[in-house]
Amino acid sequence: MFRRHERLRDSYDVVIIGGGGHGLAAAYYLARDHGVRNIAVIEKGYIGGGNTGRNTTIIRSNYLTPEGVQFYDESVRLWQDLSADFDLNLFYSTRGHFTLAHTDASMRTMRWRAEVNKHYGVKSEVVDAAYVKNALPMIDIECGGHAPVLGALYHAPGAIARHDAVAWGYGRGADQRGVEIHQETEVTGIDVEAGRIKGVRTTRGYISTSKVLCAVAGFTPRLLEMVGLRSPIYIHPLQAMVSEPIKPWLDPIIVSGSLHVYVSQTARGELVMGSTLDPYEVHQTRSTLDFTETLSAHMLDLFPFLSEVKIVRQWAGLADMTPDFAPIMGTTPIEGFYLDAGWGTWGFKATPVCGKTMSHTVATGRNHPLIAGFGLDRFARFELTGEKGAASVGH
Repeated sequence: MFRRHERLRDSYDVVIIGGGGHGLAAAYYLARDHGVRNIAVIEKGYIGGGNTGRNTTIIRSNYLTPEGVQFYDESVRLWQDLSADFDLNLFYSTRGHFTLAHTDASMRTMRWRAEVNKHYGVKSEVVDAAYVKNALPMIDIECGGHAPVLGALYHAPGAIARHDAVAWGYGRGADQRGVEIHQETEVTGIDVEAGRIKGVRTTRGYISTSKVLCAVAGFTPRLLEMVGLRSPIYIHPLQAMVSEPIKPWLDPIIVSGSLHVYVSQTARGELVMGSTLDPYEVHQTRSTLDFTETLSAHMLDLFPFLSEVKIVRQWAGLADMTPDFAPIMGTTPIEGFYLDAGWGTWGFKATPVCGKTMSHTVATGRNHPLIAGFGLDRFARFELTGEKGAASVGH
């Protein structure tokens, strides 16, 4: 899918740290849209080995804040053309997305989200329990009697895609335009002189550069220490699991905040399931039996007939959380150092729009208008972008 380069050059116009979806997308659009091709993507592991390959592939734009709705709506628009852009089947599939409400308070939040969505032209509507049951006749609408479904927010554009293919597509597209992708290369230091980026130290040599984009998810605090910056990001593992393939029966994507469940079914028939964040900070991608047992129990509240279905694997990613559940993007106090972080549980769906907006920001040195509400300085100003009500069930 992309070439292997035996050595690093002495200098690059841009160094992108992190070979996940966001870093590769930024490299792709920098080369394609801005003509910046002297780029090195530095990845300490392998392409797609981080959160890009460790998520549940849900794509949506039914957020709560004006900043979030407009940002993710542009991402959904970009997603729909990616397979053609890459000449690669991403298995992008529009399914519709139900966010179930089990309490009166949840129903109020769904109405709030629906109104904000409609104001910005995003298709979302509040539906009642009968509508949910008609669309999902296999659901136990009473959830065993302890958390009955009262209604839902239905988001017609909700979709899924094949996550590893996204990394391959952006990587191949960037490579074809002259970008160098260096796997198994770790950044050990970043040199700053008089408040400006001067270079990057790696396990394979030194690179002179004036621009660095940091897109490393759960490793962000470690990279920020290298340039003397602090952030309010904290790291929690987020686990997921997948079932054996079964006959297709679940077309929409189902999310329940009260039960801490989100689930979709792949083209191969597997159920891809996720739940809440692990309740402690551990910088490891290990998985636990407690997660599997708890999520299985909540899945059976919704779909009791799945009791004999087998779980075949589980995994975890590192969720880089922010206090307001919105990302941190754009310029920083260090000239030439750009940040794409704080994605928590919602980074995969933002991959295309992050590439677009961060490539513009790096190329011009000015924040793209769509990320104006996501700057690092908002925390110092106490002007947060409160996205908790729609970020994910993990919160």
